Amino acid sequence: MAAKQRLDKVLAHLGYGTRSELKKLVKSGVVTVNDKVVKDSGLQVLPETDRIVVAGETIVYREFVYLMMHKPQGVISATEDWKDRTVVDLLPSEYQPFDVFPVGRLDKDTEGLLLLTNDGKLAHNLLSPRKHVPKTYYAKIDGDVSESDRIAFAEGVTLDDGYKTLPAELKIIASGNQVDGIYGEIELTIVEGKFHQVKRMFESVGKKVVYLKRISMGPLVIDPALPLGETRELTEQELAELKQHQNA
Repeated sequence: MAAKQRLDKVLAHLGYGTRSELKKLVKSGVVTVNDKVVKDSGLQVLPETDRIVVAGETIVYREFVYLMMHKPQGVISATEDWKDRTVVDLLPSEYQPFDVFPVGRLDKDTEGLLLLTNDGKLAHNLLSPRKHVPKTYYAKIDGDVSESDRIAFAEGVTLDDGYKTLPAELKIIASGNQVDGIYGEIELTIVEGKFHQVKRMFESVGKKVVYLKRISMGPLVIDPALPLGETRELTEQELAELKQHQNA
């Protein structure tokens, strides 16, 4: 059975105001619980089953939100930063009260799929090294990408700090031509998340990543219709597949 919560906590969670603001709001008589006017902002309620109305608007309570962002370059994967804009700064105001955070990180100059949520358990499971959640990236490479690179990545390559990566799947879309300055195009699927891993893997074979975009994480795939810098909630199917994957 769902636990009871203070009315002001429930309304604050949904962005209706601060505790002090809500105390005044409730005292003004515009809040009802199960069709009864309440004046005590500390009233214990069952937010998922009680009918709570604020100034004629019936609230729809939810504890967690799950958001897909098409992260642009130039913003960092953090909740706050004193210098740069963060992915949280890009969120629509309706999601600000939920205190969401990015699940994992993308480099400042990397675009693509980023999951944001306030569900700590799901985030922990998706980020756990033991889970080996696959992440696929599209990249443009300065250098000739060859079959020898595909084989090397499949066996694991040694990074600049001596760490040997787990096997990764390299799909060569276009090999590129270093002489003519034509970039190679690839998709790379890795099952770990070392710092700057994709870039460092290509550096280990003498090549440079010039553009990087994450296109999937586990079963979650970037929505091609989602504009760069925009966010939408996961569909029920996407969320179900994500939860099934994290429990696998």
